Amino acid sequence: MFNIDHMSRRPVYEQLIDQVETFILKGILFPGDQMPSVRSLSIELSINPNTVQKSYSELDLRGIIHSVPGKGCFVSDDALIAIEAKKRAWLGEFRAKIEELKLAGISKEELDLIIDQIYEARGAEK
Repeated sequence: MFNIDHMSRRPVYEQLIDQVETFILKGILFPGDQMPSVRSLSIELSINPNTVQKSYSELDLRGIIHSVPGKGCFVSDDALIAIEAKKRAWLGEFRAKIEELKLAGISKEELDLIIDQIYEARGAEK
């Protein structure tokens, strides 16, 4: 289920965080689902258990997963809300990038086309 790109400049723990968030957004992981244990995921991906633990700790801080002592980590009931709130916070950055593209001569029609393509592709996934 998880894939790590060891050639990426992006740290492995961030790749794991991104994948968990994506799995939740795509409906692959649901609230209450148990996460793989730190040990099993580190073995499966051939990475240091501390790296997996760092990812899980960050996901816990963000309210995306929670730990149950003696049982493991589970997707939080409010995981989707937490992820969506984080993504909405990026709208300001997105707006700034669109303004840069406008200054560079990119038309609204070009942006609309790209956005339509993305939303059509997303609809095909479901």
